Amino acid sequence: MALPLEVPIHGNEKLAKVLDRINSNAEIKAYWRACNVTAIDRLGYNDHGPTHVRIVARSSLKMLRLLVEAGEVPDIVTGYGMRNEDAEVVVLLAAALHDIGHAVHRDNHEEFSVALAPSVIKHLLDGIYPEMEMTTVMVEVLHAMITHRSDLQPLTLEASVVRVADALDMEKGRARIPFQTGSVNIHSVSALAIDKVTISKGEERPIRVDICMNNSAGIYQIDELLREKIAKTSIRDKITVIVQVPKEEKRIIEELRL
Repeated sequence: MALPLEVPIHGNEKLAKVLDRINSNAEIKAYWRACNVTAIDRLGYNDHGPTHVRIVARSSLKMLRLLVEAGEVPDIVTGYGMRNEDAEVVVLLAAALHDIGHAVHRDNHEEFSVALAPSVIKHLLDGIYPEMEMTTVMVEVLHAMITHRSDLQPLTLEASVVRVADALDMEKGRARIPFQTGSVNIHSVSALAIDKVTISKGEERPIRVDICMNNSAGIYQIDELLREKIAKTSIRDKITVIVQVPKEEKRIIEELRL
């Protein structure tokens, strides 16, 4: 059984209530399990279930809070007069639900996710928000979910941090470019080349991302996915990415025969 989803609450009571409901919701747990049946068992790809959700939720909340601390205002605040706490709810829900469409199929999973999510979101928010605010939160969550797709541009701060957080789940074997476990190709080799991804407060920009690699093959993940993911967001000028490669690189494969 998957461990409970845990994120820093920072005094946000709405976030705490939604988190409790996510952890007690059997439908969400079933979707997460089905995501990995599709991704891992049937396709031989990497995890897209609760472990990925936990990483994306924590990373996106951390980036959102760093941006707010630096004076950035979430779009649910500027667009609807709601609060920063509500933006955190949007980010948590988008992180929790953005990949559930894998339960249907990996191809076009973003659209399937958006189709499956509304009834789940309404159930999670019932009684926490009045109807009009609940609908506002829901549409903002759906926007953040669909725009983690590479060819779509996120139009909100909340969607931007979820998109980047999804791409940053790239530590050893967890690359967001799908790779088949056991295969030897640029996807699998580069996925094993990244040891650590750390998000912290930047000096010149609000967010600093440090990526520590054991082999320069990891550049493929950064150049092919992360660069584009960041470039299409509204926070592209708010992030500094620093990549470190050791002088003596680790050998990832011993031999390749064609």
